[in-house]
Amino acid sequence: MDYRESDRIVTLFTLEHGKVRGIARGAKKSVRRFGGALELFARLRTDLVLREGLAGINSVDIVTVFPAIRKDLEKIGLAGYASELTDALLPEGMCNPRLFRLLNSYLEHLDSFPASTSDRRFFEMNFLNVLGYCPSLEQCATCGGKLDGSAWTRHSKAADGLFCAFCGRGGNPVSMETVLLLRQTLLTGRFAVIMFPPPELEEAGNFLDCAIAAHLQRPLKALAFLREISE
Repeated sequence: MDYRESDRIVTLFTLEHGKVRGIARGAKKSVRRFGGALELFARLRTDLVLREGLAGINSVDIVTVFPAIRKDLEKIGLAGYASELTDALLPEGMCNPRLFRLLNSYLEHLDSFPASTSDRRFFEMNFLNVLGYCPSLEQCATCGGKLDGSAWTRHSKAADGLFCAFCGRGGNPVSMETVLLLRQTLLTGRFAVIMFPPPELEEAGNFLDCAIAAHLQRPLKALAFLREISE
């Protein structure tokens, strides 16, 4: 965001220090120090001075701006969504190298391959897992019974996990095929390995959308953008 006449306040997700908010003084005027680097989902090397309140951003060097993403509206929407979701749920100052690697891997994959909703759901499932928000996929979230034949989701409690047929009455059914695919997303670290067929993709999407929404304090702007370009 712009600040005063020539400064910008920027949110960075760093490998060493987690989420950091800092001020780049003169960023709107100094091409030499900042150029066009302070853009959404750019990867940078940063000269950063940590202190109470806003950190000081002295200068940045661009590693990549993921140029192929920026040429495709759907990719822009997905990369923006992943970045906004990270900002919304990651506390400031909490170092999380696993999440850093997950987000960077997703952006690298988007930059090199066609956009895929299956890859988005793969990212979301692993994102929730890394942050400790992973919904229960093995046992009923209410009675603790094993989910081995059928499962249900209740949108108001999706963050808790899935439910057995008895506890999930009034909810929506989720096929065991979808449950197995969701479990498999946590067993591999590679995008494009798990592909959801259309029926399972819809079920997984409904479940994950509600599970994520339960942790958000406000709707994400990038989601509205993704819906708009898909209409």
